[in-house]
Amino acid sequence: MLPAERKRRIVELVTAADGRSVEALAEELGYSKATIRRDLQELEGQGLIERSHGGAVPVTSVGHEQAYGQKEVQNLEAKRAIAERAVEEITDGQVVFFDAGTTTMQVAQNAPKDGSMLAVTNSPRLAVELGKEDNDVKLTGGTLRRRTRSLVGPTAESFLERTNFDLLFLGANAVDVESGLTTPNEEEARVKELMVQRASRVVLVADASKIGERSFVTFADLSDVDLFVTAGEIDDEVRERFEAEDVTLVVADEEVVTP
Repeated sequence: MLPAERKRRIVELVTAADGRSVEALAEELGYSKATIRRDLQELEGQGLIERSHGGAVPVTSVGHEQAYGQKEVQNLEAKRAIAERAVEEITDGQVVFFDAGTTTMQVAQNAPKDGSMLAVTNSPRLAVELGKEDNDVKLTGGTLRRRTRSLVGPTAESFLERTNFDLLFLGANAVDVESGLTTPNEEEARVKELMVQRASRVVLVADASKIGERSFVTFADLSDVDLFVTAGEIDDEVRERFEAEDVTLVVADEEVVTP
């Protein structure tokens, strides 16, 4: 395993278990405790985890916003499964908006590149991916937030206020029945709110680790979502709560649909 892959796995394991000991990480990954300690020190310096006595814990709080690099390495298999299912919603001739984010990046990578859709995004990174081969791509413009690599501010908002989309692939930091869809940053929240308002169909793409969590600013209610494509462990109680809110839930990695 390359060092970069090992560190990615450490972040995933620490996040999934809400904390792991050095001993457990060393045993699971097959490396010495000294190597794991050095990795944890480096990952903490990058803001990807927090050191604790004898191990590490995730960096989490209502107001905390993970760095793009941190989110990029988390739950990759789930994000890939979500993306493979989500792109089935795209049909020829649509104007499709791709929200900035690491899950929507996976969707962009799986989206058709044959020119059959007009892609729109508030992410320069996604624009590069979507613009491969024959697709036409439009960017919202705006100010680049380094932490999320997304475009926000008055220019982005003005673009969104005067455009319309057939389909929106929407990301969220947290998804909760009571709080709705939330994100840590107010500028990001306003841009997301406008995306939802201007889209005919909203497809939320977020893995199961986001469910039941809350962040600082609410930008949409669950009633604004037409389809929620997720992946990971979803217990029966969670399924029932989303069903009660009339949210169509697709668990991509088990091919189960809850109407």
